[in-house]
Amino acid sequence: MSSRHFSRGSAAGATRRCLLPLGAIALLMSGCASVPSATPAGGAAATEVSPRVLTLYEQAVAAMAAGDATEAELQFRAFLLQNPDYPGAHVNLAILMAAQGDDAAAAEHINSALALDPGHPAALNQLGMLERRRGRFLEAESAYMKAVTASPGYALAHYNLGVLNELYLQRLDTALEHFERYLEFGGDDEQVSKWVTDLKRRLGTVERTANVTE
Repeated sequence: MSSRHFSRGSAAGATRRCLLPLGAIALLMSGCASVPSATPAGGAAATEVSPRVLTLYEQAVAAMAAGDATEAELQFRAFLLQNPDYPGAHVNLAILMAAQGDDAAAAEHINSALALDPGHPAALNQLGMLERRRGRFLEAESAYMKAVTASPGYALAHYNLGVLNELYLQRLDTALEHFERYLEFGGDDEQVSKWVTDLKRRLGTVERTANVTE
């Protein structure tokens, strides 16, 4: 993630900080870049997925990562016509719809994914992002927390929890915790590392101020 996508200190900056380029989202999201398994969501009996269908899914993911939203949408919809029981395709369509500003369509696909698998981490993360855009911050937190409960190492949900707690809920200590978890599970990220350093400085200042007041 490039630092140019994020800014601090203003409402517009907060919005930019919460957005990722479409290609980066496709690569980061759990389930978006993965090939579906032969077992449908919900514990149904295993079904065979033909190589042709798997190729269709892979092509959709590749188109999404390349930023070709129209082709990716067509490919994922074609995949779902043949394989309606795979929540990951619905999650990817939710991401594509959200990128187009169509939150109603995004919500439909998130609900479809969660109907198939209520504990799907990527779907829960998308639900959190949707709720945040709607200004429902506690509902967003609940969805993100369900995502990291289902998959504790899911780095992107920890990132989103960090953003939510710092910029919207004003919980600096909780934001720091989740940004540190994001770095732990998501690898090196210079911009987030700077945020961690800044939060530690701000928290230290708050603690010293509290001690002086006492």
